[in-house]
Amino acid sequence: MLRFFTDSDTDITPRVAAEYDCTIISMPYSIDGKTVYPYVDFSDFDAHAFYDELRGGVLPNTSAISEQHYTEYFEPVFAAGDDILYVHFSRAMTMTFDNMDRAVAALKEKYPGRGFYEIDTKGITILSYIIVRAAGDLYKAGKSAEEIVEWAKTEVDHYAVYFFADDLRFFKHSGRVSGLAAFMGTLVGVRPIIYMNDEGKMVSVGKERGRAKALDRLVKYVEELGDHVKDYRVVVGNADAPDLANEVAEQLRGKFGDDLDIEIVSVNPTAGSHCGPDTVGVTFHAVHR
Repeated sequence: MLRFFTDSDTDITPRVAAEYDCTIISMPYSIDGKTVYPYVDFSDFDAHAFYDELRGGVLPNTSAISEQHYTEYFEPVFAAGDDILYVHFSRAMTMTFDNMDRAVAALKEKYPGRGFYEIDTKGITILSYIIVRAAGDLYKAGKSAEEIVEWAKTEVDHYAVYFFADDLRFFKHSGRVSGLAAFMGTLVGVRPIIYMNDEGKMVSVGKERGRAKALDRLVKYVEELGDHVKDYRVVVGNADAPDLANEVAEQLRGKFGDDLDIEIVSVNPTAGSHCGPDTVGVTFHAVHR
């Protein structure tokens, strides 16, 4: 039997995970020295309360989980004689997968013959979310691990994400975005436009002055890069900015039709610790990233 895993940095919630009988590996964040594990220390993510804390001046930190944590997630599955398919956020963004590799290597020695298959979405938050759901659909349809991994070799790079950050303090604190000039944080009303490249890294590709122009820029990327957009999900993500997310969704429906398969998702707190409140983005099937 094949067991399906993802992690909380992909924005998959327990409700969505239940659709695929999927296990969520919790990726932690820390506030004032207290480490919090999403969907372990709480069952429902209160996005408004979390991002209001950040608006009040809190700068969270994030950290990798240990080799032992991965062992605790994976060993019961191998011990039961099952294989694992893990669709996860970008390896290029963290050292946590080095710990995972060590755990898996040790477990495969202990349980020879067990299979471990992974798909690197080369994304985080909604970019990972849309890929996890697409892989999950294949999993539900009874596709094998090999078939799903083969699908991912082509399709992962055909999902694009573009977003803008409202407050650059958080990215400056995390240092996760390349090409993001420090001076931009001092320019009132400037929003950097960021995407995730085919290496799984966040890169600043431009800037807009004002939210309205930034939202229009996101919609324009979907129009220019979209590939058979209506045949796939479109996901709009937001860090406690539902009005802005709804505005993007309405613009996209205006461009592509009211029957567009579009979903609005809250950015998880661990990733949200890096982008900060009022971040908005869109992910879609594209000719390239």
